[in-house]
Amino acid sequence: MTIKDLIEETSTAIIANPARTGLTVLGIVIGIASVIVMLAIGNGAQASISSSINALGSNILTISGGGGGGGNRIGGVSQGRSNQQTLTLDDATAIKESVALVKDVSPELSSRSQVIAEGNNTNTTIVGVAPEYASAHSVIVDDGDFISDTQYKSSARVALLGPTTRDDLFGTGTESVGKEIKINGAKFTVIGVTKSKGGTGFGNLDDRVFIPLTTAQRYVSGGQYLSSIAVTTQNQSDLTQLQSDITDLLLTRHNKKSVAEADFNILNQADLAATANSITSIFTMLLSSVAGISLLVGGIGIMNMMLTNVRERTREIGLRKAIGARRSDISNQFLAESIVVTIIGGVIGVILGLSVSFAITYFGILQTQVTLTPILLAFGVSAFIGIVFGYYPAKKASELNPIEALRYE
Repeated sequence: MTIKDLIEETSTAIIANPARTGLTVLGIVIGIASVIVMLAIGNGAQASISSSINALGSNILTISGGGGGGGNRIGGVSQGRSNQQTLTLDDATAIKESVALVKDVSPELSSRSQVIAEGNNTNTTIVGVAPEYASAHSVIVDDGDFISDTQYKSSARVALLGPTTRDDLFGTGTESVGKEIKINGAKFTVIGVTKSKGGTGFGNLDDRVFIPLTTAQRYVSGGQYLSSIAVTTQNQSDLTQLQSDITDLLLTRHNKKSVAEADFNILNQADLAATANSITSIFTMLLSSVAGISLLVGGIGIMNMMLTNVRERTREIGLRKAIGARRSDISNQFLAESIVVTIIGGVIGVILGLSVSFAITYFGILQTQVTLTPILLAFGVSAFIGIVFGYYPAKKASELNPIEALRYE
């Protein structure tokens, strides 16, 4: 049998029963599309979480008050045991002056409060910061200026708005620099708006108001304690040593004998990123496994269709063998039909999977990320399914006795 004959016979057989062929193709389409969509969702989740963590700053340690040195740890990240306030500006100063690997030290004080402007109001996060905050957390000012040393030292009543807070108070995209807002009844002048970083699992970084830390302690919190201290280093490889040095320093300053007695927690950004990536990888594998079941069902559907074809075309097989067709000709024909059906299903499945993935992102349902790997995997799996699930029916057809086949009714 020539290749031309094989193509003609395969096309004729597939077109002869369009309903059954269509249902078989549908099984493969659903399986392939499911794999692509599930992997796109998993990859999107992983990219989104990584982006969210990076948005908080790179090569960074976050020190917060509360015991947790001996608490549970997941992926090297301490889970903490309390949220008591134990950190002060003196701790931040000591870290900056005494620890060699430090690049930036950013003392911070966070709270939630009602903010009012031009008849509008919103309940948002107020973050008291030092000028080093911008460098430590990679904050970019989109309009205006960040808090200066002079404003910090003089406890100036100035504020920097996140874009979401700006939109809530003044309207989307409205110029807000130079205008006034009220926090706890105190008037603040807006000096800038930060560039958007997007919402994250760690809070919406765009829905915040930044004011000088000294001002926050005077007008907002009324206390001397900090919520956290962010410490950065030049190289990520130095984070572990930096964490150890800061731990030793704070244990000495807080008169604690061991890590188990520590009244502070240190969150290593690298550990957090590794843990998040590990979790999302498991999540992606789980989604892919579920989608893989659909592919398996589709493959079984192909085998069922081909076995039905063998039975319905038993007399045809007998006749072809009687006039000289070889076993290889018969097996190749049925195997080719199986492969063509799966490839057609694979192509449609890839198109459908990509369309659904882009639609999910476009309509804001979830963030997806499509890569070349799932597409190549889909084509590879399609061909594999066609060969594996088409082999047995093809082999069975080729082994039919021509005399018995001609007698088949």
